Amino acid sequence: MQDYRARECQGHNILAVERFADATHWMVEYIVLTADNPYGGLGDRVRLFLDDEGYQKALAAQKKHKIQIKRYAHVVEGHVVDFKPKKIHRHHP
Repeated sequence: MQDYRARECQGHNILAVERFADATHWMVEYIVLTADNPYGGLGDRVRLFLDDEGYQKALAAQKKHKIQIKRYAHVVEGHVVDFKPKKIHRHHP
């Protein structure tokens, strides 16, 4: 099997017009985990630029094990801003 990053992405091109739509707030890249799936073919790597409703649908599809989100980012006025988890600083006695 090819490396995930080396595979071609289906769906939206990185410069797709959907990226620049006013309602677009999210970019997700995922792997399709089930056959006969409206999100793509089994094993496909897909990139989509989504509004808030579309992002919630992607999260629901992941919960149902239809897709596995590999990368996601917030989109602000067409700029893709990667999320990084906040570090939790704990005070040790």
